[in-house]
Amino acid sequence: MKSTLIAAVLSLTTASALAQVSAPLKSDINTRVNGMYPWLDTVYKDLHANPEIAFQEVRTAGKLAAEMRKLGFEVTEKVGKTGIVAVLKNGAGPTVLVRTEMDGLPMEEKTGLPYASRAKAVSDGRESFVTHSCGHDVHMAGWLGAARTLAEMKAKWKGTLVFIAQPAEEIVSGAKAMLDDGLFKRFPKPDYAFALHSWPLAYGTVGFNSGPVSSNSDAIEIVFKGRGGHGSAPDKSVDPITIAARFVVDVQTVVSREKDPKEFGVVTIGAIQGGTVGNIIPDSVQVRGTIRSYSPAVRAKLLDGVRRVANASAAMAGAPAPDVQLISGGAAIVNSDALVQKTEAVFKDAFGAANAQRMPAMTASEDFSLFVNEGVPSMFFFTGVYDPKAVAEAEREGGKPIAFNHSPFYAPVPEPSIKTAAQAMSLAVLNVLGR
Repeated sequence: MKSTLIAAVLSLTTASALAQVSAPLKSDINTRVNGMYPWLDTVYKDLHANPEIAFQEVRTAGKLAAEMRKLGFEVTEKVGKTGIVAVLKNGAGPTVLVRTEMDGLPMEEKTGLPYASRAKAVSDGRESFVTHSCGHDVHMAGWLGAARTLAEMKAKWKGTLVFIAQPAEEIVSGAKAMLDDGLFKRFPKPDYAFALHSWPLAYGTVGFNSGPVSSNSDAIEIVFKGRGGHGSAPDKSVDPITIAARFVVDVQTVVSREKDPKEFGVVTIGAIQGGTVGNIIPDSVQVRGTIRSYSPAVRAKLLDGVRRVANASAAMAGAPAPDVQLISGGAAIVNSDALVQKTEAVFKDAFGAANAQRMPAMTASEDFSLFVNEGVPSMFFFTGVYDPKAVAEAEREGGKPIAFNHSPFYAPVPEPSIKTAAQAMSLAVLNVLGR
């Protein structure tokens, strides 16, 4: 009992000390971010109107590199194809990595904003509209705001900043490309790493958690093989469409009947492609989908189940074995509990306990996990981007919903969303740097 009381007192003392440390920094940071906001708003709207897709972020990377050089960072471009690394050394102390993403999505924006994107690019051999419908433009503006704030406050910290702008997050490839290009060999390996993501929360709020905060991601690519024939004589053929249909239905029993119901896991089939007209049975059908999970055990269970059900569906029809590819994507981001606790106290002091809260892990995936899995204590957190009244309305029964990430109507409110992102990241980084 005595040791428990001592631990509790120490915990409260630590939280109090962190709050005292953050109080003067909060005011200084807020003043600086407010003063630079016109610049951030201009940069944000330019980035929003001119998005680029994965590994094509040439203009975006050039703009960020130029801005970081003006702030005094030593900038290296073309790391991992289009990524940039900006380093600012300021004496002996911890090395802290801060990541932003640069890529947009191959889809049309329908927000009607005056700075809406009308950009186009070639994706998978086809021309497509491009938009920042996941909020990476908000991240980049916040990233620049934190970089400028920290550069201006060099007298108050010691250590090394490694700000990276990563390409191709949307296809879960950019982090690997940067690591393969020697990110942690050519540049200082961080003692801590931070990243944030905009989320459909009320602006002015910050969300976070310890442990998993995103999901494992695996892609499903299956070709079911049959024997083509006339639609009026199915007995003379082997129909791969019915095989695919059986698989799509039966594979859900892996989630509902084999996986631990207390654990998160989902299998979604997003595309079925086969056939040309209604009276021809095709030779093959392609099925594509995604698998999401948090724990390694559930991930293994779902992967095994998908493969087993695919083979069984074909075998039941007397068809050849299908071609089954289960392609590994991003691993779950697992936040450092110690780092989250250390940062949580500062966030609660800066934004208020009601605006800095723990939240459930997202079911989407993120390749920031590759940096974490290199043995770097890390924290991935979320910042809100919508009017609190709109969020409250959406949470009411029958209320008007708000556009989620990847929606063509996703429209963050720039101010104060960008300010909150810049302030939160500045506080998180300063809290682990030497003084």
